[in-house]
Amino acid sequence: MSDQTTDLTKAEVAEQTRNMDLLRFATAGSVDDGKSTLIGRLLLDSKSIFEDQLEAVEATSQSKGYDYTDLALLTDGLRSEREQGITIDVAYRYFATPSRKFIIADTPGHVQYTRNMVTGASTADLGLVLVDARQGLTEQSRRHAVILSLLRVPHLVLAVNKMDLVDFDEAIYERIHAEFTQFATKLNIPDLVVIPISALQGDNVVTRSENMPWYSGPTLMHHLEHVHVASDRDLVDVRFPVQYVVRPKSDEHHDYRGYGGMVAGGVLKPGDEVVVLPSGMTSKIAGIDLFDREITEAFPPMSVTVRLEDDVDVSRGDMIARVNNAPKPSQDIDAMVCWMTNEPLRPRQKLAIKHTTRSARALVKDIQYRLDVNTLHRDQDTKELGLNEIGRVQLRTTVPLLCDPYSKNRTTGSFILIDEATGVTVGAGMINSGS
Repeated sequence: MSDQTTDLTKAEVAEQTRNMDLLRFATAGSVDDGKSTLIGRLLLDSKSIFEDQLEAVEATSQSKGYDYTDLALLTDGLRSEREQGITIDVAYRYFATPSRKFIIADTPGHVQYTRNMVTGASTADLGLVLVDARQGLTEQSRRHAVILSLLRVPHLVLAVNKMDLVDFDEAIYERIHAEFTQFATKLNIPDLVVIPISALQGDNVVTRSENMPWYSGPTLMHHLEHVHVASDRDLVDVRFPVQYVVRPKSDEHHDYRGYGGMVAGGVLKPGDEVVVLPSGMTSKIAGIDLFDREITEAFPPMSVTVRLEDDVDVSRGDMIARVNNAPKPSQDIDAMVCWMTNEPLRPRQKLAIKHTTRSARALVKDIQYRLDVNTLHRDQDTKELGLNEIGRVQLRTTVPLLCDPYSKNRTTGSFILIDEATGVTVGAGMINSGS
């Protein structure tokens, strides 16, 4: 009897672990605002690092002559990052608390690596912008807030860091709070929370600070654990870009034919009538498989294999959608583009474009304006976009793309631009209109 109880408990725990909330969040801000230190503090105070890792960081801190443990060393993994004390690449870290799992993208603060910040924030549910309480808002702070807004990251936290270096002065916090709130009114930020912290000492990170009794809001960890993100995903419009045709061709699965991919929108269930685009062929879902078992429904961002009742022609780049709720194919794309390379983006330029699982070629028809990230002014006289600049661009693609507005679906509403000669990603786009 006791063995059965133990087994049942393990099964229940495993099921709870699978169903536990997952929050993806990205840090952003200027150089030396303390992003890596903050993540190190979250990992340390949530007991998500091993003793030998902490000992190694402590030893490195002592060898550098620090009189404190440099928690940034937990995330700055590249040798050049440790030498310069900055983040260059996007560092992904995973940790969990009893109530939620987290994937952190520690993105660079230096303007030279803004493209890396875009990469890290593109899949985030929440953006965490840090500012140094001594410096206040900087151009890079505003730039990252604008990018998070354009990327439609639904939740934003402004962490006013290094409050210990300004004697936990409430007036300084209130000034930064008011300045950023006023700036954010010009952006599309549906949920904004401002929290005063000290990442180095741990004030208001995981535990409430006794040094700031004037602050009555949540700690950073409490907010991360309780922010609601499930409703941010599109569960109405079915979008399933096909990534791979699954044909095992084994004796056990001789006639098996399925279509693998990640659900980009809506809820898929066996028996649902669907259309395969761009062919327009219709069928019904015969079943949905998740690795080693069949499931009764699939929703974003699950990766599954969908089986259809009819033997229709489906290949990589196609999309499965509802019959009466499908995206409209379009070759004319109107989008906001963040340009990521030194060579400017100019009209008549030809590039490769990748949208969900479909690839094509694109021609830059026009650059309508460049966005000033500080004033949000639209410079309509611009003839090109330079490194890290953001602007509205008109594209013409060689084949129709099955896209939605980015405001409706962040997966089917986004794309990347690739230099055909080098294969390097040179731009990221957010679609304004699907037609």
